[in-house]
Amino acid sequence: MPLERDEWDEPADADLGLSTLRGRLLVASPVLTDPNFDRTVILLVEHGADGALGLVLNRPSELPLGEVLAPWAARAAAPGAMFLGGPVQPSAVICLAAGEAPDVEDPVLTPTAVPGISLVDLDGDPDVVHPGIEVRCFAGYAGWGGGQLEAEIDEGSWFVVDPLPADPFVARPSRLWREVLARQPGPLARYALYPSNPLVN
Repeated sequence: MPLERDEWDEPADADLGLSTLRGRLLVASPVLTDPNFDRTVILLVEHGADGALGLVLNRPSELPLGEVLAPWAARAAAPGAMFLGGPVQPSAVICLAAGEAPDVEDPVLTPTAVPGISLVDLDGDPDVVHPGIEVRCFAGYAGWGGGQLEAEIDEGSWFVVDPLPADPFVARPSRLWREVLARQPGPLARYALYPSNPLVN
């Protein structure tokens, strides 16, 4: 079921001055061998003292979006599939739009921490959204309890980098892990060349 708009309000931690990774990317490092997250790229939608919530951007399913959310199928960014956003609550659907929400209150789009990316109220009318805006929908999400993500970052499981607005909507998501790493400055870019199986030369 789609999540309600008010579930995405600014977290209380922002008022407390706590550091947040909201709106940044987690890129799985080669040492992360959990099959749920191997070579994933995750957009952090929420992060605070109570935990974090993110969407895996590079795991398309074989299910066309039109079979699940027919009214939004015409807006789906290529390849037009429902994506697997993570192992938590796979029946929950979260949808992102490529395009900033207007300055005035919009009945369908809500701005995120990343300029150029909005959250979509799937109960809204697709016909009222600007014709140039595309969407991508995710079944489930990745979640962490308080302090869990920070511990995983400290142990080297994740690289934390800045997103580009196009990252959640790439037409070839299988390339996203390497592409995000390759554009990073310094030694981090070398990980883009890391083989899928380091035992194979």
